[in-house]
Amino acid sequence: MSKEAIFQEAQEAILKCDAPKAVAVAKQALAEGLDPVEVLSKGFSTGIQRIGDLFGRGEVFLPELILSAQVMKEATAVLDAAMQGSQAQKKGKMLIATVEGDVHDIGKGIVVSLVKTQGIEVIDLGREVPVAKIMEKAVEYSVDIIGTSALLTTTITEQKKLEDALRKEGLRDRFKTMVGGAPCTQRWADRIGADAYAEDAAEAVTKALKLLGA
Repeated sequence: MSKEAIFQEAQEAILKCDAPKAVAVAKQALAEGLDPVEVLSKGFSTGIQRIGDLFGRGEVFLPELILSAQVMKEATAVLDAAMQGSQAQKKGKMLIATVEGDVHDIGKGIVVSLVKTQGIEVIDLGREVPVAKIMEKAVEYSVDIIGTSALLTTTITEQKKLEDALRKEGLRDRFKTMVGGAPCTQRWADRIGADAYAEDAAEAVTKALKLLGA
């Protein structure tokens, strides 16, 4: 099967919420020697983005969105095993979380998967995480980067709260910070004092590596 055909099969498995097919496609891609990062970004991640677009237009509903996210996790687990096996040297450590009040984490999950492929250790705190917990865990795990995702205009202010709290506690110089999510922009990152803004998962990888000087 061609590379493009495998990407298409991966997308369709996500769109149809077909976990067995997604796992089979992931295994086939590895068996054929395809780059797991490329399979994830151009196949499964593209499928998730399409589901997100359909959900935004009201063409699919929450149960399908949740189910497709679970399918994505199962396929990613197969690819992650291969990617982690090929990454011996860790380049840094990143904490990532969806901010308090926000339950969206599909995009964050894609970022986590792609960042891991680059030899960056990731501590994923999940969704609806308060600023205080983000700071506490960043110190506890001694991370290099703190990444936060906000998908709502009502929760994006949590990213500013984090920047302000880090400065207040004298911790701002200890960490690099990255923001992302639908309402975020480079202008917003500049305004709150974040070190980087990523528009999508692929850019998040590029920016994370740049922040680490890798």
